[in-house]
Amino acid sequence: MPPKKRSSGTPQKKELKGNMKSGSPDSSENAVLSPERHKDKEPEFVSLSEELQATNPICDHAWRIWEREIRSMDKANMPYSNRHQWGACLFIAGMELDGISLTFTQFLKVVGLSVKQFISLVRKMDVNVDTISPKVNTALKRLENKYNVTLALYQRFVKRTELWESSWTMFLLAKGTFLQMEDDLVIAFQLLLCVLEFFTKRFTPSLLQSPYKSAVSSSTLSPPTRTSRRNQGKAKPRPPEMDVQLLVTLCKESDCSVDEVKNVYQTTFCAFLDSVGLSGLQVLPPIETLSKQYEELYHKNKDFDARLFLVDDETLSPNKTEVSKVEMTPRKNLSGDDVAIPVPQTPIRAAMNSIQQLRVDLTSASDQPSSNLLVYYKNCTVDPTEEIRKRVEELGQVFIKRFAQAVGQHCEGLGRKRFNLGAQLYYKVMESMLTSVSLNETFNHIIYKLLNNAAFHTSLLACALEVVMATYVGNSLKSGGFGRSSGASDSVETDLCFPWILDVFQLPAFDFYKVIESFIKAEPTLKHDMMKHLEQCEHVIMESLAWKADSPLFDLLKQSREEGPGEQAEPPATLNQPLHHNHTAADLYLSPVRPSHQPPATEAEPPTPGTKALRSDSLSLFYKKLYRMAYMRLKTLFSHLLTSHPELEPIIWTLLQHTLQNEYELMRDRHLDQLIMSAMYAICKVKNVDLRFKTIVTAYKEMPNTNQETFKRVLIREGQYDSIIVFYNLVFMQKLKTNILQYSSPRPPPLSPIPRIPCSPYKNSPLRVPGSNNVYVSPLKSSRMSPVVMTPRSRILISIGESFGSADKFQKINEMVSSTNWSLKRSLNGGSAPKPLKRLRFDMDGQDEADGSKSSGESTLIQKLAEMSKFPTTFVHVYCLNCELDFPEPQKYSSHHTSSCL
Repeated sequence: MPPKKRSSGTPQKKELKGNMKSGSPDSSENAVLSPERHKDKEPEFVSLSEELQATNPICDHAWRIWEREIRSMDKANMPYSNRHQWGACLFIAGMELDGISLTFTQFLKVVGLSVKQFISLVRKMDVNVDTISPKVNTALKRLENKYNVTLALYQRFVKRTELWESSWTMFLLAKGTFLQMEDDLVIAFQLLLCVLEFFTKRFTPSLLQSPYKSAVSSSTLSPPTRTSRRNQGKAKPRPPEMDVQLLVTLCKESDCSVDEVKNVYQTTFCAFLDSVGLSGLQVLPPIETLSKQYEELYHKNKDFDARLFLVDDETLSPNKTEVSKVEMTPRKNLSGDDVAIPVPQTPIRAAMNSIQQLRVDLTSASDQPSSNLLVYYKNCTVDPTEEIRKRVEELGQVFIKRFAQAVGQHCEGLGRKRFNLGAQLYYKVMESMLTSVSLNETFNHIIYKLLNNAAFHTSLLACALEVVMATYVGNSLKSGGFGRSSGASDSVETDLCFPWILDVFQLPAFDFYKVIESFIKAEPTLKHDMMKHLEQCEHVIMESLAWKADSPLFDLLKQSREEGPGEQAEPPATLNQPLHHNHTAADLYLSPVRPSHQPPATEAEPPTPGTKALRSDSLSLFYKKLYRMAYMRLKTLFSHLLTSHPELEPIIWTLLQHTLQNEYELMRDRHLDQLIMSAMYAICKVKNVDLRFKTIVTAYKEMPNTNQETFKRVLIREGQYDSIIVFYNLVFMQKLKTNILQYSSPRPPPLSPIPRIPCSPYKNSPLRVPGSNNVYVSPLKSSRMSPVVMTPRSRILISIGESFGSADKFQKINEMVSSTNWSLKRSLNGGSAPKPLKRLRFDMDGQDEADGSKSSGESTLIQKLAEMSKFPTTFVHVYCLNCELDFPEPQKYSSHHTSSCL
C-alpha cells in the first residue's frame, strides 16, 4: 500500500535551516558572504551562493572552477543550466574546503536537482584531471551508495503490509545510530525486519493480513528485557526468551536467515530500543518523538533526508530508466510441465538468493576439521592439528573484532556467524585440495610440508572469508586507494570489500594471490560471479596491491636480479608460449621449486649452501600473468586512442615490458595503469604523434574497472603525491629517458614478443574482444563439417544478437562477408547501422585504406570482421585448421595465416 501521508514529522515543506558554520580558517567575516567582494562575478552566481550559504572563500573557489574548467565545456552533452552547474561548482568547492553548512537535501532543493541528477552532473563536469578531487569523489560515492541502499530498502518496505510513517522513521533512526556502515544492504535489511516485527506486534491485529495476523495472535509483546541481556555477561547466562514466530514469518518471506535476524534483534535493535527509551513500550511509539530524533541525526550527518521517500519527493526520485529496468530470473520448475515464472530480481532478492545458495553449498561442511583432514594431519612428520586450531581461533577473534568496528556496535554476533561460514568453506576446500594432490603418491611429502606452512593456511582462510564477505556485501571491490571501481552506480561498495580481509589478517597480497587459482579449482560449487570476483581480486593484486613498499615481491625480484644479468623473473621469450594452469598451492607456497637453468623437478627443497639459487615458481607465474594482463589493458586503451597508428602498439608494449622487467622499482606503491599511460605518452612523443595526456586520461576514465585516483594521486617521492602528468615529467621520463629516445633512432631496440592471451582459467563464458563493447569470442566446441573440407573462413561462427535464425538470415550474413554492400548490414538490424569510427574501403588486392593511408598487411577478411563488430552482441571465432589453434582476435589470425603454417 502507498504510505499514509501524515502532516506531523514529514519534512515536506520545511524551510532551510543551515548550521551556519564555515570550515574556512579565515576570520569570522568570511562566515557570511559579502556580495561587495564578488562584483567581478555574475550576479546570478553570487545570488545562488547566498542561497546556499556559501562563504567568501567557497564562492571564490567555485568561481575559479567555473572559469577555468566548466565555462568553456562543450555543452552538447550537458543538459543542465548554468544555475545547475554553478551549484555543482559550489558543492565541489564546499566539500574541498569543508565549508558546506546545508544538508545535502537542502542543497538539492535550492539547486533544483535530484540525487541522481546532481551526481551525474558533477561527474560530467570532471573533464580535467583536477576538476574533482579524490576527497569530493569519495563523498559523492558514499552519498550514492547510501542512497542506492536506502532506495532498495524503501522499495521493499512499501511492498510489505500496512505502511506507517513511524516505522520507516524508526528504521532510519536505528540504522543511522547503531550501524557504522549504513550502506551494508544485508545488515540494514535485517534491521528493517526487526523494526517491522516490532511495529507489527503493536498494530491492530484486525487490520493485518495473513500470515502476519496469525503470527501476531500467537506471539507476545515481550522482547528480551534489559535485565535478561545484562545477565548475558555472567558465568552461565540464561538466554533471553523471545517469541520468534512473527520474525520467522518475515524472514521466510524474504529468504533471510532467522538466526542472523534474531541476532540483530537481540543485540543491535534491543540496544537501540534501550537508547531511545522504547524497550518496554507496548503500544506504537509516537511519530513526533522519532521524527525529532531523526531530524537531529540528519542535520548532524548533512546528507539526504530519507523520510522524503514517504512523500515521493523529487530530490529522491530515481531515474525512470532505473525504475523500469527490472531483471527477470526464472524460477526452477517443480515439474517438467510447469512453466518458469519470472520474478523481479531486486537488489535485496539477489543478495538473499546468493546467501541462501552459499548456505546450501555448505550444508554438509563443518567449521571443524573432518575425519579425513585429521588423517592428513596425523600423517605429517610434525602434526599441525593444534597449530591449525590455534591459528583459526586467533584469526577468528581478530576478524570478529574488526567486523564489529567496521559495521557497528553490537555486531560481534553477526561477525561470528560469517566467520563460521568462512571456516566451513576453509576446511572444505583444504580437504578438496589435499585429496586431488594426494592421488599422486609422489607428492605426499609435499602435502605434509604444505600443511605446516602458515602463509598457506592464512591465505586459504582469507580466501574463504572473502567469498563469504563478497556474497553478503556484493562482489565489488573497495573504492579509494588503488581499489578498482566499476563506476556503476548500482554496485554497493563498503569498507568490507576486498582488500579489507588482507588488512584484517595482515596478509601480504602476494601471498594471497598464490591461493586463488588453487581455491577456484578445488571448489566445484563456486558460482560464476564469485569466480569472476576472485579473478578481479587477482587483477587488483597484480596491478597495485602486490607492489606495496613492504611487499615480499620485491625481495623475490631482488634475489632474481642477484642471480646474474641473465636471470629474469620471466624471460620475454616465453611470452608467446601457452600459459599452463597446472600449478598447485604447494608449487607456489613452497617455491622456489626449480633451478632457472634446469627442467622442472618434483622436489620442493630449498637450495643447499653454495649452490645456485632456484627460480621461484610463484614469481614466474606472477610475471607471466602480469605481462598478459598488462598487454590486454594496453591494447584496450590503445584501441580507444591510436587505431590510426597500429605500428605504435608493439613499440609501446616493448617499452612497458622493459619497464616491468628492468625498472620494476617504478611500480613500488604505484599502479600498473600509471606505467601504461606514461609509456603510451612517451612513445607518441618520441614518434611525433599528437596525443595529449588529457586525451589519454579521458579515454582511461571511460574504461571499465578504473579509479580516478589512479591518475589524480600518483606517488612522486616518499610522502608526496601529484597527478600522473607530474609523475611522468619528474619520475618516469627521467628514469627511462635514454631508453625512450632509442625508439627515435635508425636502430631502435628489438621489439618484445606479444604475449599469447589464453582463455581465463576461471570461466567458460565468452570473452570480450578488447576495444569493442559488442564482440565476443568463445572456443569452438564441435563442428558438423569435416575439417578437411572447411576453410579458415568457414570456421567463423557468427550470431547476430539472437538464437539460431532462418536460412535467409545466414544467407545475408554470408553475403555480408563476401560483399561490400552496406545496405545488407543495415537490413539485418532493421535500420541504419551504427556509424563506424572510420570509413574503410576494400580494394581488389585485399589491402585497406583508412584515411588515405595503406594498412600494414591486414587482409580484407580481417577488416570485414572489424566492421561486423558494429553489430550488437556479435560472436566471432577464428580457427586455424593446420595447427588447431584458436585465435581470439582476428588480427592474431591475420599475422598467423600469412606465415608458413598455411
